[in-house]
Amino acid sequence: MSGGETVLVTGGSGYIGGWCVAGLIQRGYVVRTTVRDLAKEPAVRAALGKIVDPGNRLSFYAANLTADDGWDAAVEGCDYLLHVASPLGVADPKDPNELIVPAREGAKRAVGAAIKAGVKRVVLTSSVAATNKGQQTSDWTSTEPADPRGDWVSDETIWTDPAARGVSAYAQSKTLAERAAWDTINRSDGKTTMATVNPALVLGPVTSGDFSESVQVVERLLSGRVPGLPRLGFNVVDVRDVADLHIRAMTDDKAAGERFIAAGQFAWMADLATLLRERLGSDAAKVPTRKVPDFVIRIAGLFDKDLGSVTPGLGHKHDYSSEKAQRMLGWKPRPLDETILDCARSLIAIGAV
Repeated sequence: MSGGETVLVTGGSGYIGGWCVAGLIQRGYVVRTTVRDLAKEPAVRAALGKIVDPGNRLSFYAANLTADDGWDAAVEGCDYLLHVASPLGVADPKDPNELIVPAREGAKRAVGAAIKAGVKRVVLTSSVAATNKGQQTSDWTSTEPADPRGDWVSDETIWTDPAARGVSAYAQSKTLAERAAWDTINRSDGKTTMATVNPALVLGPVTSGDFSESVQVVERLLSGRVPGLPRLGFNVVDVRDVADLHIRAMTDDKAAGERFIAAGQFAWMADLATLLRERLGSDAAKVPTRKVPDFVIRIAGLFDKDLGSVTPGLGHKHDYSSEKAQRMLGWKPRPLDETILDCARSLIAIGAV
C-alpha cells in the first residue's frame, strides 16, 4: 500500500491514464491528474466512478503538453509522476509535427517539472512503436538481420529509427518523446529516476463513449464497419494490466533506468472475430466472417488513411516480448479472451455498437 504518497498522472481523461488513476486509488494513493480543460473533471469523475470511489483522494490540475503553465503547480509535493498524456493518431497527419511536437515537448515539460519538484520516480508511457525491429536505429549492435517485411520478435533493446523509411508519424512521436525524456533524466542530478512502459495494442473495458482509438479494432468488428478480415495481427494488452505495470515500474527499485514492453498474446484479426462470434452470439451478428486479400486492403488504404497506416504489416507476425516485465517485476498479462470479451461487452453496455 501507498502510505499516503501522492502521484501525479498526466492525461487522466485518457484511456490508460484513467485506469492508472483508478489503480492508484485502489492501492491507497493520493492522486492528482492533469487535463487540458478543467471542464472535463465531472466527466472524468463519472467514468472513474464506475471503477472506484475516489472520495477526497483525487484532484485535478490544468496543464497542456504545449505550454509551460500549470506543470510546476501540478507536480509540486508529489512523490511520483506517471506521464501518460500524449497525442494519439492512427492515420498520419499531413505534417508529422502535429504529433511529434506535443509528444516530445510535453515529455520534456513533465519530466523537467518532476525533476525540479524532487519526484522520486517518473514512469513514462511510450509504445512498442518505439521498439520496432523492422525499423530499428542504426546503433543497434546485433548481427541478426531485421527484415521489415518478414516475421520477427522485438524487445526493449530495440529503438525505432525515426528517420527510417515508412516510420509513421505516431511511431516518430513516441520514439522522439521517449528519447527526449531519457535525455532530460540523464542530464539531471540523478535524484529522480525513470522507467518507461511500452504498450502494444491496448484493449479492455471502456467506461464511457470517449474511448481510445485503439479500441476501434473491436468496435469496428462488432459494428460491421470492416467489410472483411485483413491479414493483420497485433500483440494485445489489457488496459488494466498496462496500469498495473505502470504502478509496478513506479515502486520497484529494479525498474529505475529500464524500459518495459507491455504486451500479451499475438492475435490475428480473424482470431478476434472468431472469439467474438463464438462467445457473444447475437451481439456479434455483424462481425465479418470472410477474409480479404492483401491487394484489396492495399488499394483501399490509398483512400482510407486509417487503413493505409497499417498495410505494411499485412501478413507479417511482428511480435513483442514482455518477458522482461514478467521476470523483473512479476507482471503477468491476463488471457486474450478476457481482454477482448470485456472490451466488447463494455462497448455494448454503453451503446457504442
